[in-house]
Amino acid sequence: MQIVIQYPELLPDALQKTPAEFEQEAKMAMAVKLFEMKRLSSGMAAKLAGVDRVRFLLGLHQYGVPMIDLEEEELRSDLENA
Repeated sequence: MQIVIQYPELLPDALQKTPAEFEQEAKMAMAVKLFEMKRLSSGMAAKLAGVDRVRFLLGLHQYGVPMIDLEEEELRSDLENA
């Protein structure tokens, strides 16, 4: 499926990006936000962004989003059950 988003022609230039770079960044930003909101898994978010899961996870820091967002108790439980 496809989403079409209109944006001003000069927007990529204003951000010092090519149109392709801007569109990739916009896809990544949407995927990161949906991941941050816990609406998508990292795997699904990576597919939405058009990158592999490792690249997606390693890119999260650029958006200020943690790779793992667990409460201390959840983390302890996960470690005990590992």
